[in-house]
Amino acid sequence: MSNNDTIISFDEVSFEYHHDRPLLKEATFSVRRGTKVTFMGQNGAGKSTILKLIAKKLKPTSGSVNVVPKLSIATAHQVMPHEDRDLTVSEFFQKCFTEKKYDLDRRINDVFEIVNLHADHDKVIKTFSGGQQARLLLAAALIQEPDLLLLDEPTNNLDAAGIDHLTEFLMYCPATCIVISHDEAFLNAFTEGILYLDVHTHKVEQYVGNYYDALSQIADRIEKENRKNAQLAKEIIENKEKANYFANKGGRLRLVAKKMREKAEEFEENKVDVRKEDRTIRKFTIPAQEKINGDILTINEFMVIKDHKPTTKKAKIILRKNQHLLLRGPNGIGKSTLLESLAQGTAKGATIMPGINVGYYRQDFSTLNFDDTVHESLEEAIRLAGEDPVEEYLRTIAGGFLITRDMVHAKIRTLSEGQKGLVAFARLVLQKPGLLILDEPTNHINFRHIPVIAEALDQYEGAMVLVSHVPDFVSQIRIDEELDLNK
Repeated sequence: MSNNDTIISFDEVSFEYHHDRPLLKEATFSVRRGTKVTFMGQNGAGKSTILKLIAKKLKPTSGSVNVVPKLSIATAHQVMPHEDRDLTVSEFFQKCFTEKKYDLDRRINDVFEIVNLHADHDKVIKTFSGGQQARLLLAAALIQEPDLLLLDEPTNNLDAAGIDHLTEFLMYCPATCIVISHDEAFLNAFTEGILYLDVHTHKVEQYVGNYYDALSQIADRIEKENRKNAQLAKEIIENKEKANYFANKGGRLRLVAKKMREKAEEFEENKVDVRKEDRTIRKFTIPAQEKINGDILTINEFMVIKDHKPTTKKAKIILRKNQHLLLRGPNGIGKSTLLESLAQGTAKGATIMPGINVGYYRQDFSTLNFDDTVHESLEEAIRLAGEDPVEEYLRTIAGGFLITRDMVHAKIRTLSEGQKGLVAFARLVLQKPGLLILDEPTNHINFRHIPVIAEALDQYEGAMVLVSHVPDFVSQIRIDEELDLNK
């Protein structure tokens, strides 16, 4: 096969998990061997579902997904499967193969070099940080040496060095790659084509060029479609007015009126379904707990992991109302562990003022009960604020985070990772915390929402502790103190 051969094609593929809630409607597109393709689309549009259709984990409702015979496919997932968390590194990688690999240690070391990770092979998966687990997920796909590499949000939890390493790998990787990500600069570095899944029409549009080329092409297309529709709308009105005029004259002029109406109907059919821009969440405020004064959070010492060993360090951090702290440090040093121990009140050398309502945004969303419906989860957040749920208030906040009427009654486990993130933010608004703890709050979130979230955090008037590897996001938020765990 030549490098330009089509290796995947979708032929009028439709797919739905629930009746009357389609994710795909007669989608048609193709991917050529050796290309690096980005999948774009709003949170919950169905991008991850398309990767599952390609990998034959799901079957289309109608249409055909065509993959060339014997094409090997590996997927780097967004989050570590819960059932894998108790495995050792060796056990985790052995699961990638159907037969036992006797050179597994060598293979693991080779892929660890690619993803810039160093760890003992008998270490248990759940002891790795979020960033290290992101590297493990990527390594698990690479160790299979696939013809087609499917990457679902691979930069989530990666620090700047990790993203640079991954970008360089993708630029020179010989495999065909399909990537879902909300990191614009990362995507633009290697993308040769864009597949855009429209959440409104449920179809896939295909664009050639890098990421910014595609955004420009999409904007041009929308402008042309709007101009064409405006002209057709004008002609429809004119024809309907003429039809009414001739119909009232009676006699033969009724035939003219009929033709005018038919012409108007023809123009109506020619109107284009303009691809609506992704909706952005409404501006929001996270209200701070009332009647709090004094030292909300005090950190006198903290634990870090240096050379695979825990080390205690001294600090002098005091956070009062309206003070924001940024935690810095490379993947694996212990940022998420520190945040978790602060949120649970178990951090040695740190104290939280009694009676403080703590709002905690975890990067893996494990603070959410996946068996709850969205409605139950939001009601619980209102009760954490010491209030009784009011349906109208709950629905108003939910709507601002694009939580639709259908979605509010869905179980949290059925949502996309991006939708879970929006539910987590809605909960923080309803909870009204006095201390806000945020671990990588931009993970999985559509880039259009990020400036709105940054503005809300910038204006938050309680005490806040933030971890984020996205410099542009952090630059939009007022930071009063920094604690670098590496110093």
